[in-house]
Amino acid sequence: MTASSEPGAFLPKAERRGLGRILADVLAKPARDPFALAGLSIYLVFVLVALFADQFATHDPLQILFQPNGRLARNLPPGETYWLGTTHSGRDIYSQLVYGARAALIVGVTAAMVVVAIGTLIGLLSGYFGGWVDAVLMRVADTALSIPFLPFVIVLTAFLKPSVWNVVLAVAILLWPNTARVIRSQVLTIRERGYVEAARVTGAGHGRILFVHVAPNILPLSFLYGSIAIGWAILTEAAVSFLGFGDPRTVSWGYMLQDAFTSQALSRGSWHWFVPPGLCIVVVVVAGFFLTRGYEEVLFPKLRD
Repeated sequence: MTASSEPGAFLPKAERRGLGRILADVLAKPARDPFALAGLSIYLVFVLVALFADQFATHDPLQILFQPNGRLARNLPPGETYWLGTTHSGRDIYSQLVYGARAALIVGVTAAMVVVAIGTLIGLLSGYFGGWVDAVLMRVADTALSIPFLPFVIVLTAFLKPSVWNVVLAVAILLWPNTARVIRSQVLTIRERGYVEAARVTGAGHGRILFVHVAPNILPLSFLYGSIAIGWAILTEAAVSFLGFGDPRTVSWGYMLQDAFTSQALSRGSWHWFVPPGLCIVVVVVAGFFLTRGYEEVLFPKLRD
């Protein structure tokens, strides 16, 4: 088969390079939009902290520390040795905060990848094929959306075992319908466009049309919902850990808040214990909002007018 007879070769040049233009706009956006730049910068900072937690931390986050006189280093205020003080059990708070970024990164990124993969695939199939395929997949999505989110996560993690991977599983099971519905609505529009019809006329199969001509036009939307899923996953892990259903072997920001709560840190005025992890959770979630706000014009060009 010659190049001119290859399925899709007669597509308009602008349509076939649409993804390239979109990706170029996405990569250049942080330089032009303060929201996108702020969100991306925050994410990069936390990623670096998570990747190099061993270098940033001053102690083992689960190590019970002792003072030079042999007494347990418990409830110490911030100082030169312990930058954010110590917990009621004698553990370094700053080191726990640093390692908590690693747990947040694992949960957030993994859950976002699974949510986006499932939601994008189901949205593509549902919107492109329509009919009974669309009806069945959307009824499954409706069922998932009807399940109370946090209670389901708690029950699942309690039934299996406390683990960050079970939190990822629970988030993936219940959050994909949001992505799938938005992707489906976009595919319903894209499948009727001229370049998709041109691909059908030239003999392109369903798989090629879906993943070569349709999918590239909705991938930026998938990435955007992935950034939202990161925040949801981190919030969920923090909530589950705070309620006591987290993995006790994994130091996370939710674990720190739960430890501070059970040790009555608030009544003792130990603000240095529970304020930093709370702020980290808030900042990461806000970073996702900033990215969403900054990339609105890339996904919806009419907003530029």
